[in-house]
Amino acid sequence: MSAVVSKAVEALNAKLDGEGFDGVAKFVIEDEGSIIVDENGARAGDDDADVTLSADTDTFQQIIEGDLNPTAAFMSGRLSIDGDMGAAMRLGGVLS
Repeated sequence: MSAVVSKAVEALNAKLDGEGFDGVAKFVIEDEGSIIVDENGARAGDDDADVTLSADTDTFQQIIEGDLNPTAAFMSGRLSIDGDMGAAMRLGGVLS
């Protein structure tokens, strides 16, 4: 697991605040790895998911730090989403 993924897992778990996520989402960070977010929180993994969100490291970092709105990232083409758009919207609400 890359250092970027490790830090992202920590940051996501802090944002989730022990709540978990209603569904299964996968973040794919280009050239680094992937993260699964589900009812148990965030962890490194490549499991099947309801929705997959893909971005480069910089974009993902900005989203996690609150400097970039996930919807704005999607609309500008910096974040791609494959799968359940409703799950993506719910996750975006958690991350904002």
